[in-house]
Amino acid sequence: PRPGSAPPAIASQSGGCGVAGGRMTDTRRRVKVYTLNEDRQWDDRGTGHVSSCYVERLKGMSLLVRAESDGSLLLESKINPNTAYQKQQDTLIVWSEAENYDLALSFQEKAGCDEIWEKICQVQGKDPSVDITQDLVDESEEERFDDMSSPGLELPSCELSRLEEIAELVASSLPSPLRREKLALALENEGYIKKLLEIFHVCEDLENIEGLHHLYEIIKGIFLLNRTALFEVMFSEECIMDVIGCLEYDPSLSQSRKHREFLTKTAKFKEVIPISDPELKQKIHQTYRVQYIQDMVLPTPSVFEENMLSTLHSFIFFNKVEIVGMLQEDEKFLTDLFAQLTDEATDEEKRQELVNFLKEFCAFSQTLQPQNRDAFFKTLSNMGILPALEVILGMDDAQVRSAATDIFSYLVEYNPSMVREFVMQEAQQNDDDILLINLIIEHMICDTDPELGGAVLLMGLLRTLVDPENMLATANKTEKTEFLGFFYKHCMHVLTAPLLANTTEDKPSKDDFQTAQLLALILELLTFCVEHHTYHIKNYIINKDILRRVLVLMASKHAFLALCALRFKRKIIGLKDEFYNRYIMKSFLFEPVVKAFLNNGSRYNLMNSAIIEMFEFIRVEDIKSLTAHVIENYWKALEDVDYVQTFKGLKLRFEQQRERQDNPKLDSMRSILRNHRYRRDARTLEDEEEMWFNTDEDDMEDGEAVVPPSDKPKNDEDIMDPISKFMERKKLKESEEKEVLLKTNLSGRQSPSFKLSFSSGTKSNLTSQSSASNLPGSPGSPGSPGSPGSPGSVSKSTSQMAAITTK
Repeated sequence: PRPGSAPPAIASQSGGCGVAGGRMTDTRRRVKVYTLNEDRQWDDRGTGHVSSCYVERLKGMSLLVRAESDGSLLLESKINPNTAYQKQQDTLIVWSEAENYDLALSFQEKAGCDEIWEKICQVQGKDPSVDITQDLVDESEEERFDDMSSPGLELPSCELSRLEEIAELVASSLPSPLRREKLALALENEGYIKKLLEIFHVCEDLENIEGLHHLYEIIKGIFLLNRTALFEVMFSEECIMDVIGCLEYDPSLSQSRKHREFLTKTAKFKEVIPISDPELKQKIHQTYRVQYIQDMVLPTPSVFEENMLSTLHSFIFFNKVEIVGMLQEDEKFLTDLFAQLTDEATDEEKRQELVNFLKEFCAFSQTLQPQNRDAFFKTLSNMGILPALEVILGMDDAQVRSAATDIFSYLVEYNPSMVREFVMQEAQQNDDDILLINLIIEHMICDTDPELGGAVLLMGLLRTLVDPENMLATANKTEKTEFLGFFYKHCMHVLTAPLLANTTEDKPSKDDFQTAQLLALILELLTFCVEHHTYHIKNYIINKDILRRVLVLMASKHAFLALCALRFKRKIIGLKDEFYNRYIMKSFLFEPVVKAFLNNGSRYNLMNSAIIEMFEFIRVEDIKSLTAHVIENYWKALEDVDYVQTFKGLKLRFEQQRERQDNPKLDSMRSILRNHRYRRDARTLEDEEEMWFNTDEDDMEDGEAVVPPSDKPKNDEDIMDPISKFMERKKLKESEEKEVLLKTNLSGRQSPSFKLSFSSGTKSNLTSQSSASNLPGSPGSPGSPGSPGSPGSVSKSTSQMAAITTK
């Protein structure tokens, strides 16, 4: 990486650890500290100045890096005599501090890197001309002995006849760290790679396939040596295409690959804006080719080989960081780029190239660390990237629009607030049709891909933009209020247009797969809005009658779309909002759901389970208005469903509600227990309540029935022991139930198992609602899925229940 202009020095130049006495300019020791994370990506830990000195606490010479911003210690690392330090690309020093903790210092200047490298080599007793100070893995005692007996590795002379011997030598050296090190040194010192590439030309001219196969193995083995010094030779302008040529002749393939042909003829480097810096241009070429080698040419590394290519990953990573930095600093380049992008006179082909370049530029920025990425996107924002994208997205060229969409995704992921602020400002000047967000929605709706790949991406971006979780709230304004107000006023009608157009009748007017997929995506976003937006989406759904239109899709032949429509309604019911509930009841919006349930028949599938779960939720949460609405309007259609207790449970809930309305004494009892026993208000107490509070509480037991208030004075019978009164009622009820049971058994209209279930439910009516869920066969218990029962039984038993309660 190339830091910008050099700040005042922090480390002393003398090698001491203290801050320099005077604030002097010294860019030689200016470094960035990197650590390698779990994903094998380099994380930037900050910029500072490096020095080396003796640290008493660590008992040894150490590397210290102090932050240039505040002088705090970014790094304190003892130079361990046994640690392997590597020098890469003249300005990088890389080493492992612990088993899984890799560090790198990236110097602004080569001279500073050389100074620190000399200090490290001095501590380890090494010659500073080496690029690595130790073997990467401790070698065995046997290898140590070999090291003493044979100081270097002698390579066979580089001849066509000895290629097999060379290939065997490389293959045998890879398992041993020590032999790998010796082989790498021998290859570096003798300029061996260039000699091998000369033989490659001879083999190709002679069509010597066996020789070419040996060269493939040799070059692949050199990659696995993981040495920056060797990569710099192999990736140089004069060698890289020949290296790629060697890798075309994989012995495991029946015929060679045409990588060079692709790179020279198919892949064209287009300089959309002239790059004046030759070093930058060469770096771009090199990075593209090395990336191609990594992704396309080299075989996928095995688990054991993956770490052997870590230096190759690092080589590409630091190249990309350097390219982005150099381009970002070139203000003229970026100004020309955006000027040509938005200029109407720019021809279509040129504009396509400019957009593709900008897309690749943004993709490279993903390698940057967070603070560098901030600076990168701020630069693009200041240059006017969002107005430029708006112009591009309005064009006819599908490829240009696709590239612009990718750029837009980088911006939304980086800073959604920046995008929201821009679209709200432009709404004050432009019509709804050309607003950036509406252009994005239109591209989503008009996606020609049969699988709607682009539409899925755009839906994800819209979801990010309307997600209140990432909206800011400041003292002056709330982004959520402002942006959602804008979105529902200017954009929501564009998003819902396909849905409304397709649901004018009782069934979808277009029901092909692609339309169904698009409507499913729109419903997914609307469901997200129901969950995360409050009054905005509620007003929109109720005023535009959206739910009724959505439920038309329950009649779709595509199950996934019908389930999306159901999920949307389930999300609304899950809010337990009476505004929504009144709207559902007024428009009879359970009808499409019940119709879909009946059409599904006895099939045990996701549709069946999802609909039952919705009604079960209404029962368990005791949503009274919806319970009454469902039973009053749809009971006849649902009464035969007995493989689950959900609908009979709903009916029971409904009867309990009606009973409380018909017989307010039960409600009064509950309200006294719930309120007055624990809260006394002297101004509202009447005589009977006074009598209740004066009763000694020790004489009462928990769970006793409470004497209900009434306008008539009580006689002795009315205030008899509540438990014995309850027992009388129970006996009366059981005797009447036996009569009903006998009659129904004789007529064959009802089975005992269902009667037991219902009488248990009736019992719970007189004791407590919670007990019902624990009784066998009750609606809340699992029960028998196949328990028989007839619809006619319910009304009869209900009338008996009413008789019991009124006696």
